[in-house]
Order: sequence, then structure tokens, then C-alpha cells
Amino acid sequence: MSLREYLHQLDKRGDLIKVSAPISKAYEIAGVLKQIEPKPVLFECVKESPYRVMGNLFCAKADFADYFGIKVNAIIPFLAHAIDQRRPGEIVENAPCQEVFSTDPNLDTLPILRHCERDGGNYISSGVVITQHPQYGQNADFHRCMQFSPTELAVRIVRSRHFDTYLRDLKQLDVAICVGNAPNVLAAAATSVEIGINELDIANALEPTPLVRAKTVDLLVPAEAEFVIEGTVYLDRLHAEGPFVDLTETYDVIRQEPVFVVKAITHRRDAIWQALLPGALEHKLLMGMPREPTIFKKVNEVVKCLDVNIDPGGCSWLHAIVQIDKQHDDDGRKAIEAAFGGHRSCKHVFVVDRDIDIYNPLEVEWALATRFQGDTDLIVKPREQGSSLDPSSESGSHLTTKMGFDLTKPLVTHGKDFTRAPFPTVDLSKFLK
Repeated sequence: MSLREYLHQLDKRGDLIKVSAPISKAYEIAGVLKQIEPKPVLFECVKESPYRVMGNLFCAKADFADYFGIKVNAIIPFLAHAIDQRRPGEIVENAPCQEVFSTDPNLDTLPILRHCERDGGNYISSGVVITQHPQYGQNADFHRCMQFSPTELAVRIVRSRHFDTYLRDLKQLDVAICVGNAPNVLAAAATSVEIGINELDIANALEPTPLVRAKTVDLLVPAEAEFVIEGTVYLDRLHAEGPFVDLTETYDVIRQEPVFVVKAITHRRDAIWQALLPGALEHKLLMGMPREPTIFKKVNEVVKCLDVNIDPGGCSWLHAIVQIDKQHDDDGRKAIEAAFGGHRSCKHVFVVDRDIDIYNPLEVEWALATRFQGDTDLIVKPREQGSSLDPSSESGSHLTTKMGFDLTKPLVTHGKDFTRAPFPTVDLSKFLK
């Protein structure tokens, strides 16, 4: 299914909200998206642009699972299988993303949103950024891009990411920013894999992903994208980038970041811009969910792992809840260490038994209240490398204190009962009319 087909499906089911009133790309679209989150929206009349805008499409795991026709508890094996069994997509000659081709690009005509009052500019937040290296091949990932002229963007490049490695090695990179992608491309671009692995191969393993060669740069891009912005990023050309609302819903600082110069823009004839609200549920899902298979794999190497949830309450980045089938007294501690190995930006890990619903924060808190003692069940890891997204980490170094909480019940209870009492199940129709 294409993203267009999914939009049509949402509309047919009555799940797509359509806004036909004129609306501005400056603050108003972002405000509506946030206030009606998690309902998907299509904005049909953007004041400053001829293109429509869609948003809030994948705010929960259930939305992602619905697109692929799988159950929520199948997402982790589904993603893990695609990473392991990745394969190149078919290369086509004619593609929807190139129905219109302009070598006189003007970013001002696009509905690039300004989200919040203190933003440094209009931001592309949903763009999958594709580039390549002669040794490592193509790479696809996310980098926010702040517009500062009709043909220029400042690109936030996190140090040590693969894109950063490519750019520092080559000094300038031809780049394609793809906007309006199906969730297989979005999820694949958000995965953490070894350098040299093409994330678009993972996307193709999730769902067939035809590729087309870009018009002005030597890159293969998703043929069914809505927009492709082609150009070059220069290491030695810098521009102020920020402030911007981060995954933690707090403002990131202003930095000097490399400049992207636009050469060309291609798009569908009736292209729809994909909005991704920073710090909101869709942003959190696409950041956190692709890290769950890596945690699951690491934990499963030492104990029986049943499920993993990188939950929105932990900014879908800093917390992981791990469900295990406990067989030995130290399984909880082993799972904690393995989970940190599977997601090094994680700050707090909570390990629970199979009877705890890891998607229900009340149940996880209940396990914390009834199955945890700080002097024996807490692992503290002081001054470890944390996440740049955590505003409480040490400035500059991002050192932080990590903690693991073993919320599993002991195998031998010594007379205590750690099991919740079940209530009887009755047929309500007999008593309630």
C-alpha cells in the first residue's frame, strides 16, 4: 500500500479530518495538529502554498501496525526481520516523485512549517535525507532542516552519525531530502544500523519500495515520495540553526551547522507535504519504535525477552520498558545491562515480568510500587555517555547518570504474595441493559 492509498483508506473509514478553511503554515497548522492529536489531518488550503499538508498519520503503534496489516505485538519481529533480510528495491525509470521537475527552485513556495514561537525559522522535520559515500554506499536518515533563504537550509547534523562521517570525509555531499514517505521508509531511516548498510534496503524488506535516480544528483530515492529536494551540503559553509523544539518537548540550542544549497525540486503533480510535529506523538513513535528491535535482540541474548516498549512518557528515547520471562534470580539485572547495550541513549530501563502490561503505565508503576526495593533492585551507572536530547545531561559532554529498575518478582517469595488477585469474569449482558 502506498501512502496515498493509506490516506484514501483513512478517508473512506471516516478517520481522516479534512480542514478546508484557509490556514497558515506559520504556527496555525502546527497548532491544529497538536490540539487534535492523534487524529490524522489533511489541510486542503494553505495560505502561502499551492500544496496540501498532511499530518498526525502515525501517532501510535496501532497506526503503524494498521498500515502493514499486522498486530502491535508483531512490530518488533517485523522490523527485526526486515533489518536482517534487507534487499535492494527495484529501480524504475518513471516515478510519481518526478512528475514535476524544477531547476529554478524556490523553497518559499513549499508549505515548510514554522511550528512554535521561538523557532529559528521554517523547518523541514519529516524529510528523509539521502546521501552516499564511495566506500560505504547510500545512507538514509533524519536531519531537521531550517530554511533561511529561498534556496538554502541549515542542516542539523548530529556528530558521529553516519551522515557526519560522510561529510567530514568528503567535505561536501550531494543530498536528496525526501518528504512525504510511507512508514516503511520513515521507520527504516530511523533505525540504528552499522555504517555501510543502506536503510532503503530495510524499507524495501518491509514493503516493496521502488527507487528512481534523482535528476541532478547521483542518488536513488523513493519513487513514490511526494517531494524530493536535491542539492549539496557543504562542511565549510555554516549558518545559525535553531532554536527548535526537540523530542523532549524542550528547545534545543542554537548552533552553527552546515548549509544545504538547493539545485532542484521534483514532486508529484498534486503533491502533499508531510508534516511531522516536533516533540509530538508521531515524532516520538518514529524515533523510539525503531530502537525496540535492537533492545529486544540484545536482551534476548541473555534472557528470554518477550516485548519492549520505548514509551512516550520517556520521550520515546530516554526510557525503555522490557518484559521478560524470568527464569533465574539475576535475569532482571542481566536484562538491564543488555537493554543499555541495545540503545545507548537510554537513560532509565524498567524490567518487568510477563504479567505486566508494558503499554499501561499504571501497571508498570504498580510493579515499581510492589516489586522493587532500591537497595537491591536498582542499578546505578554514573557519568556514562547519554543523549544530546536530554536537557539534564552535562552540557557539552552529555554525560548522565543511568539507572536500571528491576521490577520483577523474586522466584522464591518467602511467604509473600506478589500476584494480583483476579476478579471474576461475568456476562454483563445479564445484568446491564
